[in-house]
Amino acid sequence: MTKNNLLEDLKYKVFKSGDPVFFYIGMNTLVFVAVALFGVTYFLAGNTSMRFIDYVREYFAFPAAIPKLPIRFYTVLTYQFLHEDILHILFNMLWLFWMGRIFLEFLKPRQFHFVYLLGGVMGAVFFALAYNIFPAFSGSVYAATVIGSSASVMAIAVACATLLPDYTISLMLIGSVKLRYVVLVYIIIDLVGIASTNAGGSFAHLGGAFFGFIYIKLLQNGNDWSNWFKKKPKLKVVRNDSPKAAGTGRKNTTNTVNQREVDAILDKISKAGYDKLSKEEKETLFKASKN
Repeated sequence: MTKNNLLEDLKYKVFKSGDPVFFYIGMNTLVFVAVALFGVTYFLAGNTSMRFIDYVREYFAFPAAIPKLPIRFYTVLTYQFLHEDILHILFNMLWLFWMGRIFLEFLKPRQFHFVYLLGGVMGAVFFALAYNIFPAFSGSVYAATVIGSSASVMAIAVACATLLPDYTISLMLIGSVKLRYVVLVYIIIDLVGIASTNAGGSFAHLGGAFFGFIYIKLLQNGNDWSNWFKKKPKLKVVRNDSPKAAGTGRKNTTNTVNQREVDAILDKISKAGYDKLSKEEKETLFKASKN
């Protein structure tokens, strides 16, 4: 494969394939590489007293200090795409790939986007609440920030474990293990990590885990929050009220579409997706859109 073909293939997978796993792995990797390259330039220019990633954190990491949030509101999203070092992003992207593939076997890309992004948001909320509530962090709350996609990835992982607790994966040196036990180990590690130097990261992970669990439990009860990300198709249906078709003695219903039938089909799309429609239902929607 030539260099150009490789780049085109990567571009397709990240931006055009519609696969959210490749999209978020690609976006996180692009941001990491860009920051790293700027960091080299920053260092060679003589800025040896401060790392470039620390400079970036000041503006794009999510802060624990509440007074900073009105002017750093956007960091609730930007922090999700920044990573400290190569091991930080490597572990997150591998975990995202493995858990993401399982997620998309049973759920939709729209649901993946929702859980990933909102899991990151919930991670930020948990981080900020913990640093502003617990006395242990009172001395560091103003300077504390968090970065990384770990909360988002944790949301995907816990969503998978909640939906498919008995799903079996193979681990090197261990063998086959049920997914719920793998995720439970990571949750325990984060709980223990609250007393470590990366307490903020642990709280963010737990926030993502909480969101992944709640989302699946609500989904199992028939409440799909990811419908917020979906626009209901707008079809203008024109009813033909002419009394009779010329020369036939019958009402002309060939090109008319019943509004109730269209509404029922749209409801079916919102619940099961377009691919679950029958051929006749798709033809009905096509006629309605043409009218």
